[in-house]
Amino acid sequence: MKRRYLLKTLPLLPVAGSLLPTPLNLMHFNKNISKTDYFEELGVEKVINAAATMTFLSGSLMLPEVMDAINSTSNDFANMYELQDKVGVKIAEMLNCEAAMVTSGAACALVLGTAAAITGDDPEKIKSLPSFSGSRPEVIMQKKHRYVFDQAITTTGAKIIEVENVSEMEAAINENTVMALFFNAAESWFGIEDSISHQDFISVAQRYKVPSFIDAAADVPPVENLFKYQEMGFDLVTFSGGKMLRGPQSSGLLFGKKELIEAAKLNFSPHEAPIGRPMKVNKEEIFGMYAALKAYLAKDHDAEWQMWLDRTKTIGDILGELPGIKTSVNIPSGRANVFPSLDVFWPAEYSINAKDVYEELKNGKPSIICNLSKRNNRDIINIGVVLLKDKQVELVAKRLKAILIKQ
Repeated sequence: MKRRYLLKTLPLLPVAGSLLPTPLNLMHFNKNISKTDYFEELGVEKVINAAATMTFLSGSLMLPEVMDAINSTSNDFANMYELQDKVGVKIAEMLNCEAAMVTSGAACALVLGTAAAITGDDPEKIKSLPSFSGSRPEVIMQKKHRYVFDQAITTTGAKIIEVENVSEMEAAINENTVMALFFNAAESWFGIEDSISHQDFISVAQRYKVPSFIDAAADVPPVENLFKYQEMGFDLVTFSGGKMLRGPQSSGLLFGKKELIEAAKLNFSPHEAPIGRPMKVNKEEIFGMYAALKAYLAKDHDAEWQMWLDRTKTIGDILGELPGIKTSVNIPSGRANVFPSLDVFWPAEYSINAKDVYEELKNGKPSIICNLSKRNNRDIINIGVVLLKDKQVELVAKRLKAILIKQ
């Protein structure tokens, strides 16, 4: 997507106020405004995230703009139907699509998108999920794309049909087919190429009038991806809100064709009985997700990328003071988690291995969680920099240096 295309969305953004990030607050995370240290009160250890936006590490840290939205809306009530509708309209305007909604994470969006494809606006079908009196609905996926989160699809009662090429995809479509799901990060997760390309997948789905859905949960940056997949022709798209968009960890975006989004909302809270009721998203999270998207679209992405590269250089320079230590910036070539991190290598003369370094960092005070990765069949330490606070960059480097210097 060209830069001028992105700029079309900017008139929708506030010209003043806290929702426009500045170069300074790009680099600052939330300050603790509570006088009570609940980590200490509960005995929960604070962790430095030198890894990535992993759910077990609580994803990301919310932007100040998001916290402002949460705090400013927490003292009043709202009609949740109206809020979801009006936020959805604004998000759809920002993303240049027909319709959008806020979900409780991308996994919830997978459930709701599938449910929408099954039920439409039929109240009896909505009420019956995940049970069926006849044949189970079927969702087509590439065999290479099967992954842990496709359980969200079968949660609706649907059955996944695996295919390996365009011919098999066409042959698999029948009266029970309700949707076709494309896992966008398969290339990154599994190191394999798609057996069916985006365009071929969309072409077959459109030819047989089957809704197509792409799971792109962790696929920003770059910002262009927020627009890219619906422009390709996918009917539904989901992104996680709690990763690099830095919204609430329990939020997500589902957007695409209006008819499907409206059906997804019927399968969701605040409706009282549908399959999505247990996955409700509160009003503060909806406002917070809205604020996160506005802030993300408005920020200087080039400046943020350079800041990340500067962090890798700072850490590399500190570690480079040790004999034989080498570092290399790693930028994944796949579609998910595409941002710089730092690979760290040391010669055999050092008596410690990467797994032991990982454990020492994790078990130290404060606990630092990094990535234990493989390069050329060798375990290495990989330092994620995008989620570090400014003051943590040198701290992580010096802790790693201190561990290595003892060897």
